[in-house]
Amino acid sequence: MKTLVVYDSYYGNTEKIAGIIVDALSNDIELRKVDQVKGGDLVGLDFLIVGSPTRGFRPSDKVKKFLKKIPAGSMNGKKVAAFDTRMDPEDVGNPILKFLVGIFGYAADPIANKLVKKGGIMVGKPVGFVVVGREGPLRQGETEKAVSWAESLVSS
Repeated sequence: MKTLVVYDSYYGNTEKIAGIIVDALSNDIELRKVDQVKGGDLVGLDFLIVGSPTRGFRPSDKVKKFLKKIPAGSMNGKKVAAFDTRMDPEDVGNPILKFLVGIFGYAADPIANKLVKKGGIMVGKPVGFVVVGREGPLRQGETEKAVSWAESLVSS
């Protein structure tokens, strides 16, 4: 199964999760930073996984631009999955942030929705991986969670 994992990363945390996913899947898989993906890279794909840091409750601008450029229907019949990295409002201790997250959410859901609108078949639930503070590192246990999530994608 030809698979492409596309990601954006500001502080290296999303890149680390993307790499863990690639290692866990270990089949015909490529890893590309979002600004290195060319239009032809999506041709012949069986599975597209997209990840982004959560910025202002949404995917990064580069990921939004990438998703917008995917031609309508070009994901028809292809498996898709989405993930993000995010801060936990409980760690921050800010009730306003917790309230806003409840309204606006995180980056993984909008990524998943866009991939499905392009014709993709969602495999597994969109998932978030928690970073400690604004720049990380990843919270303890998140790398194991990434391996488990990746493995669940191929069994779906």
